[in-house]
Amino acid sequence: MAEIGPNTRLRVSPFYEATIGEGVTAFSPYNAMLMPVSYGDPDAEYDRLMNGVAQWDVSVERQVEIKGPDAAHLVQLISVRDLSAIDVGKGKYIPMCDHRGVLINDPVVLKHEDGTYWLSIGDNNILMWARAIAAERGLKVEICEPDVSPMAVQGPKAEDAVAAVFGDWVRALKYFWFAPAEINGIPLIIQRSGYSKQGGFEIYLRDGSRGTELWNIIKEAGQPWGIGPGNPNPIERIESGLLSYGGDTDDKTNPFEVRLGKYVDLDLDDEVVGIKALRRIKAEGVKRQQLGIVLDNSERHPGHAIWYDMLKDGERVGHMTCGAWSPRAHSMIGFALVGADRAVGDKVDVIRGGYRDPATLCPLPFF
Repeated sequence: MAEIGPNTRLRVSPFYEATIGEGVTAFSPYNAMLMPVSYGDPDAEYDRLMNGVAQWDVSVERQVEIKGPDAAHLVQLISVRDLSAIDVGKGKYIPMCDHRGVLINDPVVLKHEDGTYWLSIGDNNILMWARAIAAERGLKVEICEPDVSPMAVQGPKAEDAVAAVFGDWVRALKYFWFAPAEINGIPLIIQRSGYSKQGGFEIYLRDGSRGTELWNIIKEAGQPWGIGPGNPNPIERIESGLLSYGGDTDDKTNPFEVRLGKYVDLDLDDEVVGIKALRRIKAEGVKRQQLGIVLDNSERHPGHAIWYDMLKDGERVGHMTCGAWSPRAHSMIGFALVGADRAVGDKVDVIRGGYRDPATLCPLPFF
């Protein structure tokens, strides 16, 4: 069997050995790291997330740490959402755009007590981007990737499992709120968050030498609730209408096209990167939109869609950007990035592997 040799271009997580022990069967590159994406039984992984508790290695959600006198100013410059009211111990979901108004990431920003900010990023080099903007503006900041690696505990019973380790105080955390914690001397941050709609927490490990130890603590505590390994689940995220930056977006996608308009504050200062372009895009009219799509063929299809052409009366009207067979919908479902002139209920054809699959556009989320 061929092996991938981890190196500085493709690093492993502090939880790598633990995931090997859990029987991981597949990895995917993400933020120059190996992300576990399968443990060999997708039905069981989906069931744990929907009905119990799942443990995920999501250390690929790298943190970009920004601190210094101009830290708050820089974070606002690279966010098109107003962050003036963000409080210590709370996070916010933010679109980040380039100078064209094109979406380049959608991290969660965390504001710490000492005026330090973390950007918990998707798959893109935001460390380099933040440093470039800071240098361009002559800002007094320090920017680095700290020794921080998130683990997600997700599912309807995740709160019970996490409370069993850290105490009932975690139940009071509201969404995106976070607080410091430790277990056996392991320094952590606990935040109510995660890439699912089933509830849960992300536990930010602050000592990469103790990944296996932390994994085993959470695993043992979660046994009464049937905890098991998993990963950000492609089926559940589609059913729940969660955007995948880089999966559902291309090099021209702006926030308005992918349902992020409510996170864009157009009255921000002109200095904010991309804000002037977004005002122009809004004034001229958004050209594309993201809708759901249901394939008429209800048979289960293997694999996940990657930007399949979508036709209407023989003319390309957009793309199906992702797809999966949904146990809840009993259909193949996905996201469509289509022209603004398309509407819910429109019939289209999806071209997959040379075949033409009839489908119907629908609202998001599915559930």
